[in-house]
Amino acid sequence: MTRLSRRGFVAAFATAAAVPLAAAPRRAEAAAAAPRVLRFDHLHTGERLELEYFSAGSYLPDALDAANRLLRDFRTGHVGTIDPQLLDLLHRLAVTTETQRPFQIISGYRSPATNELLRGKSRGVATHSLHMTGRAIDIRLADVPLAALRDTARAARAGGVGYYPGSNFVHVDTGRVRAW
Repeated sequence: MTRLSRRGFVAAFATAAAVPLAAAPRRAEAAAAAPRVLRFDHLHTGERLELEYFSAGSYLPDALDAANRLLRDFRTGHVGTIDPQLLDLLHRLAVTTETQRPFQIISGYRSPATNELLRGKSRGVATHSLHMTGRAIDIRLADVPLAALRDTARAARAGGVGYYPGSNFVHVDTGRVRAW
């Protein structure tokens, strides 16, 4: 029977522990560069879209343009620029919830005129809504309970999360972390 000294044991343990740690950065890099795909079903326009918006470590400009068009202000037709970090948040929510369905879009980008119109109808619409800068979206998933979607978004700590069970949607944005 071979006996290890204390120093030998510590050295063997450190070497064995370092092997998985050395692979961790490579796995993280591979995950960061992995393709990101989103699926959408816009409830107001009837449009559907599946797009790979990120691949090989880069955002794909044509896909971002397609997302901008889909998530336009459906009331005015005005196309804004959607924050790629918002798409990343949606991707993270899709992966975490393990949804098999597309995001159902209630509201994406809003023009200032539309935001003002909605503010006149509801106290819940912010004067400086992040929808107007392409940093907010109102969504639901057909196969994920609304409260579970809210909880997953809150746990992500990637921005604001509003829960509207009466209207059957969750608001997520890339602003400061907060919940209502």
